[in-house]
Amino acid sequence: MKRRGAEEREKEAKKQMLLEELGEGCLPYLTPKDEGFYELWKRKYSKLILRRAEKIPKDVHEGVQEAFLTLRKFGCFFQDLVRIKGKDFFTPVSRILIGNPGCTYKYLNTRLFTVPWPMESYEINYSHPEISKACKALVKLNDYMYRETTRVLQEQKLAETKETEDCTATDRPQDYAPSITVMGSTLQDQSPPRVLKNDGSDLKERSPYNLTLLNYMDPQQMPFLKQEPYFGMGKMAVSWHHDENLVERSTVAVYSYCCGDCTTNAAEKETSNGRDPSVWHVGLKVAWDIETPGLAIPLHQGDCYFMLDDLNMTHQHCVLAGQYPRFSSTHRVAESSRGTLRYILGQCNAALQNLYTDADLMSPSLKSLDAVVITQAEETHNEVEFEWLRQFWFQGKRYRKCTDWWHKQMDTLEEFWRKMEFVTSLLLCEIRKEEQMEEQRNKRIGCILPLLIQRHELRKEWLARCCSQRAECLPEDEKPECRPYWEEGDPNMPLPFNLGDIISELQSCPGEGGNIEGLLSS
Repeated sequence: MKRRGAEEREKEAKKQMLLEELGEGCLPYLTPKDEGFYELWKRKYSKLILRRAEKIPKDVHEGVQEAFLTLRKFGCFFQDLVRIKGKDFFTPVSRILIGNPGCTYKYLNTRLFTVPWPMESYEINYSHPEISKACKALVKLNDYMYRETTRVLQEQKLAETKETEDCTATDRPQDYAPSITVMGSTLQDQSPPRVLKNDGSDLKERSPYNLTLLNYMDPQQMPFLKQEPYFGMGKMAVSWHHDENLVERSTVAVYSYCCGDCTTNAAEKETSNGRDPSVWHVGLKVAWDIETPGLAIPLHQGDCYFMLDDLNMTHQHCVLAGQYPRFSSTHRVAESSRGTLRYILGQCNAALQNLYTDADLMSPSLKSLDAVVITQAEETHNEVEFEWLRQFWFQGKRYRKCTDWWHKQMDTLEEFWRKMEFVTSLLLCEIRKEEQMEEQRNKRIGCILPLLIQRHELRKEWLARCCSQRAECLPEDEKPECRPYWEEGDPNMPLPFNLGDIISELQSCPGEGGNIEGLLSS
């Protein structure tokens, strides 16, 4: 958490320095009508690939466009109430995450949970047959995107090999007409991706996309959209960002569909001042660079684009709003080492291995009071509560509009969490026993106290978020729910919701009071 805070401060400082250096001016950017556009694209943005709609199979278009409209009809797109610099904001774009069962995707401190698309060996009950059909269409689109991604990467690898072999060849602008062009997806986060490598050195080992983030926005309903700050490109649907929570150097593939007359000749509309504001564009710039002009690439109905290899790390992208409503399906290889149901269930099972519940015993007990065991169990306790249960219920009952799949999983996780509350209470009972050595007691307090303080503070924060003015204005089935929550003296809970008194008790233990600052900073 500290590292993430430092990264955010560093990015904000870079942004302010860039804006100060620009002053009242704007950086240059090019559109297809500008001389040098394709040459700049080839030289600085070659890992952005665009596949025009006419190159995509008709049945793919028909299936995914019908899926968009179906999900919209059933009210399955939602504006997220995200956390930025300690404040909650609604995203201008409405979203739904669809993908492998049990996968999640996190952005701007918000964990989204996939509406599962059909997969063998998984039983998924959709709320309506049309939603089931829509999810099947998105599986088909996902398969197509993966095949195209593999082909594009192979083409680029061959092109790079040819350039190496013939480095004296002269590039001619008319020879560079990318049959594919990449541009960005739509998460309004500015954190550079970290995680596992998935580079293009061995195409056979590249991972398929495990989910797609669907986006919808009607610019006519969003009069407050921000102006693009560096180039003067016009109103943004999504600010400049790197996509986060991805496998390193994995491709992001995007299908774009505008619900309006996008056939107007954009070149006729565009003025000498830049891009046509009635047409959706994807913007691209080299991260924190004021020397290289940016690009604004128009997107028409049914176009696809791909961000290849390390483009998401070295460049930033934004989405520039057009006149008509637009859907997009942004396919990703989400980093899932800590973001799947399988992972968190495994963590819960490991944490509860320390709970001894033999039938011969009068009451449960702990098998070990080892510092490492205690710490791991309490860390998992916090993780399941704040990264899963509270994240899920903060989003209200939205997922029931599509399926009850996640609600069943949350019941299981909540039962595990409840047992962890008993584990914590047993540990506190051990700490209170008078017969133990002071050094032994202090060591155990040193393990649990920082995690209890974190738990206490996060509970207060989530409770405040659920009761905020922004949360209260949401429709009933989207209103955040502070869950788990219980009142003081609940006979079913071994510990109170408010941990303030317990924390004060531990801080006042002999030898511990003077060490609290060290514990908090460790």
